[in-house]
Amino acid sequence: MADGSVVRAPVVVAASGGFGTPMWPALPGLDSFSGRVLHAAQYRNTDGFAGERVVVVGGGNSAAQVAVELAQVAAVSLTTRGPLRFQAQRILGRDFHWWLARTGLDTSRWGPRLVTGTVPVIDDGRYRAAIRVGRPDHRPLFIRLEGDRVVWADGMAEQVDVVLLATGYRPDLPYLAGTGALDEDGVPVHAGGLSTSVAGLGFVGLERQRSFASATLRGVGRDAAHVLDGLLQRSGRHAVRRVAR
Repeated sequence: MADGSVVRAPVVVAASGGFGTPMWPALPGLDSFSGRVLHAAQYRNTDGFAGERVVVVGGGNSAAQVAVELAQVAAVSLTTRGPLRFQAQRILGRDFHWWLARTGLDTSRWGPRLVTGTVPVIDDGRYRAAIRVGRPDHRPLFIRLEGDRVVWADGMAEQVDVVLLATGYRPDLPYLAGTGALDEDGVPVHAGGLSTSVAGLGFVGLERQRSFASATLRGVGRDAAHVLDGLLQRSGRHAVRRVAR
């Protein structure tokens, strides 16, 4: 504990989620880039970006939203390793998330296996339209950064003021360091939320832990019931009640 005291328990659940640590990718030249580098977690609004040259790295909703907003005051490029994918926000008059829940894909354990590749940008049409007219423009990921310059895939180089990383997050689980519960990247080693390396340890709230909805309020309850049931069974105890999973 924080005060140095020790609490012993046969079952421990790490429920701090999977989005506590901003993910900084190992991009060539990033560490020595002389301009500003920040993560989307640090971005608040367009203040301080007017008239600057900005490169946003990432292909999900955060990347698209930040790039489109910044393009109102700055020259912005959205850059990704692969093509952008857009998912309509509304289908036949219903929100995309309503369809996920209605079809069962949202909480199906097979859902994450059915869809691979880049994360889509859920869009009501505004982001696609803005990118289509070049505000921001979309380019393949640059080759490297040199000083205050970015070298694009076609070999052209230009001066850049800001590189903004909208590259997602990793679990923040420093209290499990050295226990064998995490891999070399600090990611939990588990099967459906049950640790495969530490007896009595479970996880709740990880992205795609058991379904698309695992890291949301729609799915975390089902996962919590599954993890608690599994941990109690492993410890020789029994759940007081069962929750539909």
